[in-house]
Amino acid sequence: MFRFANPDYLYLLFILPVLIIFYVYSNLSKRRAIKKYGNPELLAELMPEVSPKRQHWKFWLLFAAISVVIFVIAGPQFGSKLETVKRQGVEIMVCLDVSNSMLAEDVAPNRLEKAKQMLSRLTDGFSNDKVGLIVFAGDAFTQLPITSDYISAKIFLSSINPSMVSTQGTAIGAAINLAVRSFTPNESSEKTIILITDGENHEDDAIGAATKAAEKGIRVNIVGMGQPNGAPIPIGGNNNFMKDKEGNVVVTKLNEQMCQEIAAAGQGMYVRADNTNSALKALQNEIDKMNKTELDSKIYSEYDEQFQTLAWIALFLLIIEFLTLDRKNRIFRKVKLFSFLLVVCTGSIFAQKAERKNVREGNKLYNQEKYTEAEIAYRKGLEVNPRSIEGTFNLGDALYKQEKFPEAAEQYQLIAGQAEKLLQDDQRNAGRLSQVFHNLGNIGMKNKEYAKSVEAYKQSLRLNPKDDETRYNLALAQKLLDDQQNQDQDQDQQNKDDQQDQDQNQDQQDQQQQQQDDQKEDKTQEEQQQNEQMSQDNAQQILDAFLQDEKDTQEKVKKAQAEQQQRRRTDKEW
Repeated sequence: MFRFANPDYLYLLFILPVLIIFYVYSNLSKRRAIKKYGNPELLAELMPEVSPKRQHWKFWLLFAAISVVIFVIAGPQFGSKLETVKRQGVEIMVCLDVSNSMLAEDVAPNRLEKAKQMLSRLTDGFSNDKVGLIVFAGDAFTQLPITSDYISAKIFLSSINPSMVSTQGTAIGAAINLAVRSFTPNESSEKTIILITDGENHEDDAIGAATKAAEKGIRVNIVGMGQPNGAPIPIGGNNNFMKDKEGNVVVTKLNEQMCQEIAAAGQGMYVRADNTNSALKALQNEIDKMNKTELDSKIYSEYDEQFQTLAWIALFLLIIEFLTLDRKNRIFRKVKLFSFLLVVCTGSIFAQKAERKNVREGNKLYNQEKYTEAEIAYRKGLEVNPRSIEGTFNLGDALYKQEKFPEAAEQYQLIAGQAEKLLQDDQRNAGRLSQVFHNLGNIGMKNKEYAKSVEAYKQSLRLNPKDDETRYNLALAQKLLDDQQNQDQDQDQQNKDDQQDQDQNQDQQDQQQQQQDDQKEDKTQEEQQQNEQMSQDNAQQILDAFLQDEKDTQEKVKKAQAEQQQRRRTDKEW
């Protein structure tokens, strides 16, 4: 493939017709001046050293040199392509329990946060490995397909919470089966499953699922979260804890025996997490023992600069033009037009060369995972040419790898703002722009700005519709955005319902009190009217009827309140 790095400089080619017109006009003016002195043919014999051919040669050599220099400034480039490289690593699927029982605080700060911290530090130790993430409670869902993009993995990991899975429970078997199906079909690569759970409310055949995984050469390692003596599940702050239907505080306990049985069936190890780093070290040692195999991974190969050959050609033409002198031609001796152009063009060439040198140095450091040093090199390149798209893009990537997300987003926005122009210049820029919007979407996910993430992922897919990872990220961002909006709506509705319930209870109490007051008043009037006519037995019957009516009213109120409370009760939620 071929392109120009700075195609705007090609507008300098309009200088060439102007030079031709100027040269023709100069020759015509010279001939008219000679005719004033006499017959040009006779005068030519008096000037034997003058050679019109040499003048023509000098002009066309100068003309060719200027043309070549303009193409050099534009920056011809060849060789853009995607190439496959081999990397040594393993494949790891992480299954993380997100049931409500993982909120217990018998491990600081709680079971779920401790698991997320441990996985984040484990991911920092990966180099060429591939990792995927599954969340499960009563059901299991793929949170992140298996990938070598560790930045995205940490972003998705930070957004995990129990509300992601609506069905509560601990479907360990479903999570293991989903993890087995999520690996790549490469049979030669080492594969392992890391399952992090407290084993609470075990529901399906997890041991059978682990046995089938082991038969396929996939080890199942278990990390137990919590303590065997258990802890309550905090809800809503203020020392409130989850209760069962009978009103008793729920105490969730680590089912250590079940976790050990699953690990044994999966031919893996079991380790219990505590407030130290022992579980993390055990996992790292287990992964280090695995055989590293070749994993295919795509990387982007930059364009190669090809201006050097043209620069040598231009220099050669200039040397010939300099040596081809006409002593009599005083006009061309004094005209320094080309010298001025040469200084300008040469300065531009050296500036471009300095920029490319810094970018190449940055790329080298980036490939060595020295992202801070790469950032410095890219910034030096941008000091020479602030308009460099390649330098801006690479600087954004270096900042992204360092998790300097606001600074990376700033660089990506500079490129995104020029998206339309870049596509008009070269449709091959679509791939790079797609990656820019993909990373902007990931940054939005990190900041929980799901609406911005959705829009960025859509832009990325418009440029590269075949990107499955972006399509998955878009679906997840849309789900999180919907959940966020529904949560806000639910909160508003809950506040409204609570206020309505309070109003209804107050109305019922007022109505009941008013009814009792009316009944007493009616009864008093009746007693006054019939006091002289009724007997002692009749008075007793009326009094009993009044007490029975009041008792029935109280029972109806209690029944209504009990039904209202019953509607609010749910099934087991941990």
